[in-house]
Amino acid sequence: MTQAPLPYERAKKGSVVNGMVQSLADDIVSGRLTPGTKLDAQGIAERFGVSRTPVRETFGHLAAMGLVTHRPYRGVAVATLSPEALTDLYEAMAELEAALARLAALRMNSEQRAALQQLHQNSFNLVRDGNADDYSRYNQEFHDLIFQGAQSSQLRQLAETTRTRLAPFRRAQFRMTNRISKSWEEHDAIVRTTLAGDAEAVARLMRSHVQNVSATSVEFVTENHPQSVESRGEKGV
Repeated sequence: MTQAPLPYERAKKGSVVNGMVQSLADDIVSGRLTPGTKLDAQGIAERFGVSRTPVRETFGHLAAMGLVTHRPYRGVAVATLSPEALTDLYEAMAELEAALARLAALRMNSEQRAALQQLHQNSFNLVRDGNADDYSRYNQEFHDLIFQGAQSSQLRQLAETTRTRLAPFRRAQFRMTNRISKSWEEHDAIVRTTLAGDAEAVARLMRSHVQNVSATSVEFVTENHPQSVESRGEKGV
């Protein structure tokens, strides 16, 4: 009888797969892996020092994000990154986050408001340092606090699903010039308006914030995926 994996073993496997997904997603979004490139499972297993099982799981996550395509008898290949499809996803994200921000302004308790304010204040050091990876991690925590404060499990689930698909693009935006400082300024307005309890105003600010993220992400993709290269791939996000 096969013994079920222990909780820490499952957690370890999950962290390995998550790391592989993030690394390969960043390679695709940045253009290091170009559209149409076939992903060799054995080569990737050797790169990360794992068996082929987590590689297959990683491919599944990348496919769900629209970053790779499964081609019958031809394996897995990098998809073309369509700016139009990316903009469409961000449009949905903007509306979801605007709704969550509006509810958060109405429903956040005092502890959640204090935590949001403290997190935002602490993040100023990240702006000064300009580390894109550190700021990206803070950015997710910032939006998580607003998702939690909204106290709407259904909206939160929809937003988190959409955010997962956009995660590599949201990380990439912080590699664009001045985006970290602009993001912080946008967050600052969102925090102040949330603490003031102005639900409609914060919804407008959050929608505008995500629209700015969308524009910057599309700019990044366009710069790193020339049309001459895109034409060889298969459409994804």
